[in-house]
Amino acid sequence: MSLWTGTAAALALGYLLGSIPFGVILTRLFRAGDLRQIGSGNIGATNVLRTGRKGLAAATLILDALKGVVAVLIAARMGPGLDLVAGIGAFFGHLFPIWLKFRGGKGVATMLGLCIVLDWRVGLVYALVWLLGMGLSRISSVGGMAAAVSAPAIAWILGNMPLAQMMTLLALTVLWSHRANIGRLLVGTEPKIGQKSA
Repeated sequence: MSLWTGTAAALALGYLLGSIPFGVILTRLFRAGDLRQIGSGNIGATNVLRTGRKGLAAATLILDALKGVVAVLIAARMGPGLDLVAGIGAFFGHLFPIWLKFRGGKGVATMLGLCIVLDWRVGLVYALVWLLGMGLSRISSVGGMAAAVSAPAIAWILGNMPLAQMMTLLALTVLWSHRANIGRLLVGTEPKIGQKSA
């Protein structure tokens, strides 16, 4: 397999796995409604929580994280460096799934899975920052953005430059995907965890 063929295959693999909309699938399967018509309309775990189904929200978070993990593990067997390529594909597949007209989630859970599988130390800090941010603010977006920003910083401190560069790209994209949340935070209208979106 040539470099370009391997890269394209890993990217496609990651994208297709990442684009599986588990939040939509689970809420439909368990008759919790159309997730895109609930709360913020986002397909991630935070919006699933607004259906009142905590179990479905937890399952969505875990499955969204596992999309990245599985993509990386498969691609790692295809060739050196392809794990990072597949991880990027999975992340952007979650944000822009072809099945939902490219309107997906914000990537926080999928990024967590990527951190864990690529360097468990980065994943551990990511998870702790996410929980701490949510715990202190009671706002999901604050925890998610803080966690995303922590990933490239920790990878850089650990001396893993390829991972730091990848995580910088992902962190900037997470911040971009939260631009509406940032606007609401600035004016004090961002909903707290469990609260319906305005």
